[in-house]
Amino acid sequence: MKNRKILIISIIIPLVAGIIGNFLGNPIGFEEIKKPAFSPPGIVFPIIWTILYILMGISSYLIYTSNNKNKEKSLKIYTVQLIFNTLWTFIFFNKKLYLLSFIWILVLIILILKMIISFKKINKTAAYLQIPYLLWLIFASILNLSIYLIN
Repeated sequence: MKNRKILIISIIIPLVAGIIGNFLGNPIGFEEIKKPAFSPPGIVFPIIWTILYILMGISSYLIYTSNNKNKEKSLKIYTVQLIFNTLWTFIFFNKKLYLLSFIWILVLIILILKMIISFKKINKTAAYLQIPYLLWLIFASILNLSIYLIN
């Protein structure tokens, strides 16, 4: 029962971070931004992000419940990347600082890579659950850069 509570809390944390990011960023104006032809429809983003946040939560749960002495260090990297993730929305949507948000997302990708490497030393499944997140952020960075260049 205790582990189930920890799993639920682990999933809720990134979902709440996403809600906070959405609130801070107010991405309602996304449809008015000039976007490249490869940009997915707006409805795709909340679906993808919900899935990614759930995977993040499961992954962090696997690390948190491990007996590995390095789990605290790994969870700190996880926390920092989650904060960076949340703030990106504010920089991109609210402030419309497309170049800064592109640089920000590159730093986020580096943090995700560090997190994956750190997680893999503790639990390979936790690391592999982050791969879709990494791939989505690489795509998002290309999209971000393209938006910067055409706006």
